[in-house]
Amino acid sequence: MLRSLIAVALLAPLLAGCSGGGTAPPATTPSPASASAAVDDPPGTITCAKLARAIADATLMQPGVVDDIVAASATADAPVADAARRLGEAYAAAVASHGTDNEPDAVAAVSASAAEMSQVCVDSGLETAG
Repeated sequence: MLRSLIAVALLAPLLAGCSGGGTAPPATTPSPASASAAVDDPPGTITCAKLARAIADATLMQPGVVDDIVAASATADAPVADAARRLGEAYAAAVASHGTDNEPDAVAAVSASAAEMSQVCVDSGLETAG
């Protein structure tokens, strides 16, 4: 038993010094998914901020704007995500109606959907516009 204690006492410093190359292990970094989820706290903040910006800048009908809002809703809670989905559907219908007699009504539906989504953001405590 005494021999075992002496052996452990002598080997412990040697084993502790073995690092396999003398460099510290690389620091861990959060994965992109966890980093983006942490930023969207509470969930839906990013989505509602993008919506508020699009409304303020009057850019809802510009290509990519609604798609960006819908994509951001992937980390949002259900009410915000559902409202974003409806906005995306209204936008798709408006784009499909381009040049037809239905276009003005379809564009108005996008505005109505954005207004409804904005209210969902307010109701969820995620109002991000003044």
